[in-house]
Amino acid sequence: MYNKITENIIGAAIEVHRTLGPGLLESAYQECLYYELMAMGYSVQKELSQPITYKDITLDHGYRIDLLVENKIVIELKTVEKFTDVHSAQILTYMKLGDFPIGLLLNFHTKLLKNGLKRFINDTY
Repeated sequence: MYNKITENIIGAAIEVHRTLGPGLLESAYQECLYYELMAMGYSVQKELSQPITYKDITLDHGYRIDLLVENKIVIELKTVEKFTDVHSAQILTYMKLGDFPIGLLLNFHTKLLKNGLKRFINDTY
C-alpha cells in the first residue's frame, strides 16, 4: 500500500526537481511538491504543527512536518550540500513521535534527485 504512494511522491518530487533544478529555497520546492501531490488526488498537509508531551507538560507546537501525505507518510525537504546524521535523526523522531509508518527525506540541492533521497520505515509497524 505504502510502496505505490511513495513511488508517486518520488515521481512528483523528480518532476519538480527536473522542472526547477537545484538552487532554490526549500519553501519553493515544498509548494510545488504540495501542488503536484494535490493534483494527484492525495490528502496532503503542509507545515503541520505537532504537539509533544514531555513528562507532565505538552508543547502544542513541538515540531513541524514539511508535508504529510495521506496522514501516514512524512516528507522532510532539504536544500543542503549533503545529508547529515541530524537530518536522519530529525525525520526518524518525527515518525516516532507521530506514529507514522513511512518517511521520505528529500534534498533538492543535488544534480539528480535520486542522489538526494532517503526512505525510512518506522520499525514499530
